[in-house]
Amino acid sequence: MTVDFKKNNGLVPAIVQDSVTKKVLMLGYMNKEALDKTISTQQVTFYSRSKKRLWTKGETSGNTLTLEDIKLDCDNDSLLLQVKPQGPTCHNGSDTCWNENNIQTYGFLTKLESIIDERKNSEQNSNSYVNSLVSKGINAIAQKVGEEAVETIIEAKDSNDDLFLNESADLIFHLLILLKFKGFSIQNVVKVLHKRHESSN
Repeated sequence: MTVDFKKNNGLVPAIVQDSVTKKVLMLGYMNKEALDKTISTQQVTFYSRSKKRLWTKGETSGNTLTLEDIKLDCDNDSLLLQVKPQGPTCHNGSDTCWNENNIQTYGFLTKLESIIDERKNSEQNSNSYVNSLVSKGINAIAQKVGEEAVETIIEAKDSNDDLFLNESADLIFHLLILLKFKGFSIQNVVKVLHKRHESSN
């Protein structure tokens, strides 16, 4: 990896991202010495422009950033660090320097989970499909998941891709409802899958 340190007086920006959640945690600057130390110790080290010295993240707070991977951009003058954070990253005590919670999200599936949560518990949504299904209890929800699973299997054996994808979407949607009814989320399922993956390697 050949980093171009000449463009900005010996410094390059280093974007720090959680390797699991993919949240951007902070932005720091590195010179060659900071980069070399980061790679050798696997603890993210920056060059402090105000203190004019190297500083390893967490050297006083204990909230370290353990290096998982590092990438160089197309112009060779900025870095993307994938890390495992220990504690909050920002000096103000928040998870990120943009005052965000560093939690795993799954794009639209996470948004869909929040919609299901809102509709299953709110009297204002008593006419919604989710609320109606949830009010019928676990047997009705589980039965619906079973029906959608069978319909997905049937369409999988046919040649209509649109029908297969629509039934797959119905299955996932109703599984999310079932998970929420049982007090779980897609994150719990991902943790199980991740654990299985780790034990198989």
